[in-house]
Amino acid sequence: MASLQPAPLDRTMRQLTVRAVATGMVLGGLLSLCNLYSGLKIGWSNNMSVTAALLGFAFWRAMSAVRPMAPFTMLENNLNQTAASAGAAISSAGLVAPIPALTLLDGTSLSWPLLALWTFSVCCVGIVVAIGLRRQMLLVDRLPFPSGIASAETLKEMYASGKEAVARVWMLVGAGALAAAVKVAEHLKLVGKVALPGRYAGAAGSVSAGNLTLAVEPNLLMVGIGGLIGLRAGLSLLLGAIVAYVVLAPIALGEGWAVAGAPDAAWFIPLNKWLLWPGVAMMVTSALTSFAFSWRSIAGAFRRTQGGGSTEDTGEVSRTWWLRGAAVALVLSVLLQVALFDIFWPIAVLGVLVSFVLAIVAGRVAGETNVTPIGAMGKVTQLLFGALAPGQVAPNLMAANVTGGAASQCADLLHDLKTGYLLGAMPRYQALAQVMGALAGACIGSAAYLILIPDPQTMLLTEEWPAPAVATWKAVAEVFKQGFHAMPGGAGWAILIAGAAGSALAIAERTLPARARRWVPSPSALGLAFVLPAYNAISMCFGAVVAATCERVTPRWSTRFLVVAAAGLIAGESLAGVGIAIDGMLAR
Repeated sequence: MASLQPAPLDRTMRQLTVRAVATGMVLGGLLSLCNLYSGLKIGWSNNMSVTAALLGFAFWRAMSAVRPMAPFTMLENNLNQTAASAGAAISSAGLVAPIPALTLLDGTSLSWPLLALWTFSVCCVGIVVAIGLRRQMLLVDRLPFPSGIASAETLKEMYASGKEAVARVWMLVGAGALAAAVKVAEHLKLVGKVALPGRYAGAAGSVSAGNLTLAVEPNLLMVGIGGLIGLRAGLSLLLGAIVAYVVLAPIALGEGWAVAGAPDAAWFIPLNKWLLWPGVAMMVTSALTSFAFSWRSIAGAFRRTQGGGSTEDTGEVSRTWWLRGAAVALVLSVLLQVALFDIFWPIAVLGVLVSFVLAIVAGRVAGETNVTPIGAMGKVTQLLFGALAPGQVAPNLMAANVTGGAASQCADLLHDLKTGYLLGAMPRYQALAQVMGALAGACIGSAAYLILIPDPQTMLLTEEWPAPAVATWKAVAEVFKQGFHAMPGGAGWAILIAGAAGSALAIAERTLPARARRWVPSPSALGLAFVLPAYNAISMCFGAVVAATCERVTPRWSTRFLVVAAAGLIAGESLAGVGIAIDGMLAR
């Protein structure tokens, strides 16, 4: 298709300007709050490239109406979304998984400057890898990087038809305002959860559906996420909630593996202490099995072919600057691991080198499938350092922190470089924008984390903050630290069965014919439902069903507005939730 052909390098249109990078840094910092909030709620984050491009376009269009100024060009907006997506992705640098998991296990916590510096150093490892991979993966191998194509097409459409972009911005703002209003109403106790009917008598006494977290909640963030993940994942979440809370939870209560809570409360916390083990097992085995099927991509990541595309390097980061950047990223990461977490320096060096390698793999897989295997990459490192440093929590979690965060930033920049490649942008300008965006995200995201979760040991893995990614990383680290005897009764068999089911479903996803494959439940979504309250899964399933219905009934409207509306719901509730948390902190 003509629209997918790369544009020649544009040396005339404004690109690298202070306003372009500053806009991306501000938007990236703000959008990092959304991913931080949703990450601690459900363990997932969202790509904010299109959202940032729409907001940047709308802001500078409004500013030009107030006072005459040069138009905010398409390539300036490309730098804006490059910086903003990097900042928004800061949650993957450890803030919603290994960092709080380490606090839960040994009490380690970092002050804001150190936390910001640590997360920024993690991002730098991934950025350096992505810069080094650009030529091979984009120009030689011509990997698709679908999110990068989507961003490029959105920018082209936006600047070809300004009215369409304005309409999508209004949809984004309207959906965000609605979600924020509902969140405030919930905070003021004007609305609340409604438990489903039903009750049974068992060994734990009379148990209601509400005790098992089977309820409907006024949570538009979950509805928005459901609208983005698709019908298969949404229905899989609902199935997982039924298996976990209707089938397994009563068994665990009856056998004494889990304890009952207060009669009028939801028992998420006591049930989660048992359910997280089969849930984590299913997510880990399915992720690693799916990753194993990507062996061609893995092999391709280390095979440097010749030809197959243009090798012009005009506008790229020079080899000298790349080598300097790689050295700085390596040294900074090692020094911080030694200073902050007391990790033996040879292990720290090995951890960064392994992260370089796995970031290459993650970038390749993301380029071919549009899915970045952040969790799987982290688990590979956890398994490695579980063997190299047995019984030590910090190397297990923080070396994997570097791997997961580097994989995320590497894939993010490669998607953005694909966008720039299609639009004629300067690669080195995008690399600079990515670094600045990551810096803004690290500073703002780290501050927001400390404000939202001042006491992780009492606030996380609760009904308010389920933090499933934290539960997953913590559970894996605990096994390597304490051994399987530390698990609750019945968890061993549950792990074996759930782990086998996760692998079997992952194999079915990859081997069955396409017609049969769509009926296979998503093992990652099934496992995730085990570590969330059931009402979260119900809300996300509802959002997925609504989105699928809209796509069938109003396909044209859905093409224009569905993703934007879902992103608005996520952003609106997230920002309102952060605002409520800040207000509560000031009130104290």
